[in-house]
Amino acid sequence: MKKKVLIIVGIIFLIGGAIAYRFYNKIYHKNVTETTYIFIPTNANIAKVSELINPYLNNINSFNWVSEKKNYPNKIRAGKFKITEAMNNDELVDHLRGGKPETVNVTFNNQDSFENLAGRISNQIEADSISILKTFIDSDFLKSNNFSKNTALAMYIPNSYNFYWNTSAEEFRNKMLKEYKSFWNVERLEKAKKQNLTPLQVTTLASIVQKETATISERPMVAGLYLNRLKDFWPLQADPTIIYAIKQKYGQETEIKRVLTKDLSIDSPYNTYSNFGLPPGPIGMPDISSIEAVLNPNDHKYFYMCASVEKPGQHEFARSLSQHNINARKYQNWINKQGIIR
Repeated sequence: MKKKVLIIVGIIFLIGGAIAYRFYNKIYHKNVTETTYIFIPTNANIAKVSELINPYLNNINSFNWVSEKKNYPNKIRAGKFKITEAMNNDELVDHLRGGKPETVNVTFNNQDSFENLAGRISNQIEADSISILKTFIDSDFLKSNNFSKNTALAMYIPNSYNFYWNTSAEEFRNKMLKEYKSFWNVERLEKAKKQNLTPLQVTTLASIVQKETATISERPMVAGLYLNRLKDFWPLQADPTIIYAIKQKYGQETEIKRVLTKDLSIDSPYNTYSNFGLPPGPIGMPDISSIEAVLNPNDHKYFYMCASVEKPGQHEFARSLSQHNINARKYQNWINKQGIIR
C-alpha cells in the first residue's frame, strides 16, 4: 500500500513538474527570432498585435497565452516598438505594455504645396494624408495663429524632427508651430527687423531665392539683389513668381523651362513684374539656407541678374541695365540653340 502511495505521489510530481515546465517555457523560453520594429496602430486589439508580431516569433500561441495572463489585451498601446532577438514572452509583453515607444525621425524638404507635404508626412507617421491636410488648412487654427492659406506654408521649416510614430495630425501640426516659434528666436527676429521684414515676409522672399538658385553659396547674393530692389522701390521682377502664377492658373503639372515675354503680363497677385513688393505668400517651402540668406544677405550694389552660360546653375550679376542686357542676350542665344521654346 505504501509503495502504491509513493508511486502515485511520484506520478503527481512528474505531472506537476511537466505542467510547471510547460508553463515556464511559455513564459520564459526565448520566443523572438530577430531584432526588429513593429508598428502598433491606434485602437489595435490583441488579434491585430498578434498578426503584426507573428512573423518574428517562434510560437504565437504562447505569446497570446502570456498576454492574456498579464492583461495585455486591455492595456495595448499604439506606437513603434523595438523587439529584440531572444526576448521571452514575459519580457516581450512587459515591453509592449509598459516600455517606452521608439521615436521616428520625420524629415521633409521643399514641398511646394500642403498636398505634397501631407503626403510626405503620412509616409512617416500613423496619421493619413487627408487628416493631415485638413489640420494644415483648418481656418480656426490659421486665424488664431495669424496665418492665412497663402502664408501658412511658412510655418513648416524643412528639417528633421523627432515624433512618436502614432502622432496624430493635430499633434504633428501643433509641434510644427512650436518648432516655428522656436526657430524665430530673438536673434533671427532682430535680423529680420534689420531688413524691414517680418518673419513671414522673410520666408516669402526666401522662397523666391530658393526657386531662383539651387546653388546654396549663391543664395546670399541673390537675396541681397532682391533686397536692393525692395529698398529702392523696384518691382522684384522674379521669374519664379511668374512660373508660380502660371501653375496656379493652368495646373501644377504645367512644365515651364522658359518664361516668355507674354507671361509677364499674367493677371495674378504673384506677378512681381506688374505688382510692387512681395507676393501674398511663399511660392514654395524654402529651406533654412534660403531663410538664412535673406537674414544674412551679401552687401552689394547689384540690381540685375541673368542665368549664366559659363557657370551652369549660377547667375551673372550686373549693376547697370546695359551690362545686364549683354548678359541676357548671351543667355537667350544659348537657350535658343538648345531648342528650348517653353
